[in-house]
Amino acid sequence: MEITVRGLKFRYDRAREVLENVSFSIERGEVAAIIGPNGAGKSTLLKCMAKILVPQEGAVYLDGQDIAEKSLKELAKLTGYVPQEGREIFPFSVMETVLMGRRPYLNFAPSEKDIEVVAKVMSFMEIEELAERSIKELSGGERQKVFIARALAQEPQIFLFDEPTSNLDIRHQLEVFGIIRKIVKEEGKTVVVVVHDLNLAARFADKIIMLKGGKVYAVGRPEEVLTQENIKEVYGVSSSVVKTEFGFFVIPVEPLKEVNTFC
Repeated sequence: MEITVRGLKFRYDRAREVLENVSFSIERGEVAAIIGPNGAGKSTLLKCMAKILVPQEGAVYLDGQDIAEKSLKELAKLTGYVPQEGREIFPFSVMETVLMGRRPYLNFAPSEKDIEVVAKVMSFMEIEELAERSIKELSGGERQKVFIARALAQEPQIFLFDEPTSNLDIRHQLEVFGIIRKIVKEEGKTVVVVVHDLNLAARFADKIIMLKGGKVYAVGRPEEVLTQENIKEVYGVSSSVVKTEFGFFVIPVEPLKEVNTFC
């Protein structure tokens, strides 16, 4: 499913615009990473794409259809949103948490198909042995896998991840992004992920959307967007971009400093 964002503008109350004339497109089967410094509007953009926030201007289209014309239940069958970690965790079991992803399809009790989907998703995510555990007992990496499983249980065409690895160690960061690539490769889905780590974006994304001050600064393949000049202009950091047999990596060197002159 193709995503098109066109002329998006958003502000909170009377504050300055957080997003200003944001436009881009994402093809079906792509992993698109949204990057940018703190306050650039990354999470706000993702929430507009999930219809959690409603922009003052512009629109988000899924295969040419404006999401503003869809009910939340309809949209939940098309998009699976995984918010940032750190929110309140309720003491549900892993099985119950994953089953919550079936809410767009439930009438009363879960059907046989609902149970089958949950079982398939938990097998895909390799979390069957956690089924009866309370989600509050799990590690950060385990919880994140459960939240991804819950989104998978919705059977959406598009996944929206908001900083899915922000509180995870290196191993779990790689594991989560490996799962994201697996979702695209094996399930044929489209993924949009907000991420701070430029090297994770460089390694796992097909397309990068770089924001600065609520505007799109650059869009393209990782090697086109993650240049020394772009990183300098957007992040205010000098860097080195190194190509290796595993791909290319961004090595931040130091923040740029204004030189004070006295006369």
